[in-house]
Amino acid sequence: MAELTGPLLSPLLERYLSELRVEGGLAANTLESYRRDLFRLQRYLMQHRLGMGDPVSPQTIRSFLASLRQEALAASSIARLLSAMRGWYRFLVREHLVAASPLRDMALARRPVRLPKTLTHQEVTALLELPVRDRLEDRRDRVMLEVLYAAGLRVSELVGLSLSQIDVNLGCVRVMGKGAKERVVPLGQTAVKLLIEYMDYVRPAFLKARSSRALFVSRQGRGLTRQAFWKLLLQRARRAGIVKPISPHMLRHSFATHLLEGGADLRVVQSMLGHADIATTQVYTHVESSRLRHIHRRYFPRQPRRGETRAENQKKQSST
Repeated sequence: MAELTGPLLSPLLERYLSELRVEGGLAANTLESYRRDLFRLQRYLMQHRLGMGDPVSPQTIRSFLASLRQEALAASSIARLLSAMRGWYRFLVREHLVAASPLRDMALARRPVRLPKTLTHQEVTALLELPVRDRLEDRRDRVMLEVLYAAGLRVSELVGLSLSQIDVNLGCVRVMGKGAKERVVPLGQTAVKLLIEYMDYVRPAFLKARSSRALFVSRQGRGLTRQAFWKLLLQRARRAGIVKPISPHMLRHSFATHLLEGGADLRVVQSMLGHADIATTQVYTHVESSRLRHIHRRYFPRQPRRGETRAENQKKQSST
């Protein structure tokens, strides 16, 4: 991403990104996305002899969006870029550099809701209760999966855990999430029991008198990487008989979905996931609704059987 650094970005844009980093507390990956997206806008404006701090018309923005569609940019990428532009022009208005945002009165297409992929209760149980082999790695991996699901962690949060973040007496974990925002999440009895066993016996066997701040370590005494965890998850999923594509984030999605299915309050789930906006959490209510519709179609008696018309089904129901 070297093309996005240095003098290619206007000083005003660099100042805006610096404010987002310092005052907004945005994560590095989010900032890099903003940098990349706004660089696209800057490049387009320069082609039309405009600067990033210049007033632009709504028509210019529409032409810019049309050029992105011609590049076959994904709808999700365009939606993210629009979000970055809204923030940028709010900044310019606040700094009195432009009178109004060119996006202010623009009717923009809503981003389609993409439902997160989840595991069923049975698949999660098969994954977590996979028989443990007589290997230190197997015992460690079992604990990592339990903690990942029990607390709904991101994989980066899981592999980045330190000993000081675990409180087995209170049965919770203190998580440093995106933007260095801290949240406290309960773990559940099973995860706490496994963690105590891991910290008392498995972790010392890995370290062999060496010291480490990391909670989950390898035989070299170092913390695990996200890639290493992804690999072990795939191996365990195959052993558990799970054939669908799986990722660490699916366990986080499953955590949220299963909580809502069990009657948990949406605000509570938002807090445990560490979402700044409840709209991000609301996507899981769509998952639950979709599942309920599927169950209704499958089990409700007044449904046509395969190959049967609705009229035939209604006639059959009325004769019973």
